[in-house]
Amino acid sequence: MTRSSTYIATPPGATIKEQLIDRGMSQKEFAARMDMSEKHISKLINGDVQLTADVSVRLETVLGVPASFWNNLEAIYREKLIKIEAENSMEDDEDLARRIPYSEMAKLGWVKDTRNIKEKVINLRQFFGVVKLSLLADEQITKIACRKLAITEKSDIALISWAQEARILSRGIHTSPINIKRLRTAIPDIRKMTNVTPAVFCPKLKETLGDCGVVLIFLPHLKGSFLQGATFEEGNRIVIGLTVRGRDADIFWFSLFHELAHIILGHVDKNDGLSEQDEEKADTWSADMLIDPQSFAEFCNIGDYSEQTVVEFSKNQGIAPGIVVGRLQHERLIKYNSMLNSLKDQYMITGLAD
Repeated sequence: MTRSSTYIATPPGATIKEQLIDRGMSQKEFAARMDMSEKHISKLINGDVQLTADVSVRLETVLGVPASFWNNLEAIYREKLIKIEAENSMEDDEDLARRIPYSEMAKLGWVKDTRNIKEKVINLRQFFGVVKLSLLADEQITKIACRKLAITEKSDIALISWAQEARILSRGIHTSPINIKRLRTAIPDIRKMTNVTPAVFCPKLKETLGDCGVVLIFLPHLKGSFLQGATFEEGNRIVIGLTVRGRDADIFWFSLFHELAHIILGHVDKNDGLSEQDEEKADTWSADMLIDPQSFAEFCNIGDYSEQTVVEFSKNQGIAPGIVVGRLQHERLIKYNSMLNSLKDQYMITGLAD
């Protein structure tokens, strides 16, 4: 017997068992009369196997109850099982939906606005493209290059939701197939873009990455997701999603290069999630690609962090001075409230879904 809050599904085997009790017939004798194994009869009575048309005819012969009766019992049982599964699944999904930042997603236009929890579940199932929300625990569905995710964690649910919107937007964008070799070659050109404004570099950056099989998506931040960006496979290309509204330019570029590192270092196709070592390698790669490590070490050994020397060093490196300032702050060589903050640009990238 299987049940939900509304339905109870009783297998036809329960009626068969009643018939045997009334007749004082053992299952062993019944199996012999049915010309079936005792194991199969046991499963039939417990509802573990389907009552087929062939079995219903045998039951009519052995028990004298019409085959149509048994076929009808089986049909009702299977129908109720489906309804029970749907109802129990809905209840489980309602609990999960309450942990998803639905209201914020609705304000951003990602899902339809509603207060009805069942409508939220239906809308979220369509948004994620799954028959039930619990399937989001399957890494084959989320496939994000990051640590192992858990749908019980609020931050992870927000990240999965954010990445799904990036995935949806990426489907309308054409790119070449992924080409890691070409992406490596493009890194110096991408690095030069740090010296221009978003209005100039955004279209060029998307085009450059697109030629390498990488889709770049800009999205607003979801509260509680604690993310700067995410990378994942989508068909024969890779998607990079970045949060950009109201951000320091140095954080933007470090985040972008961090995600590029995951691609180039082969982290994107890891099925068991990324390790702390993987994340550290991506951080190191990003830092070293933006600023030559040997040159930076020599610069730090001198210890002169005046505005003039920082600007001059940045010019020699061919990058925006704000990136050097951000690196110095990260290394605790200067304070975060340093006067050099005037060299750090703030990005406000509009047209996020373009």
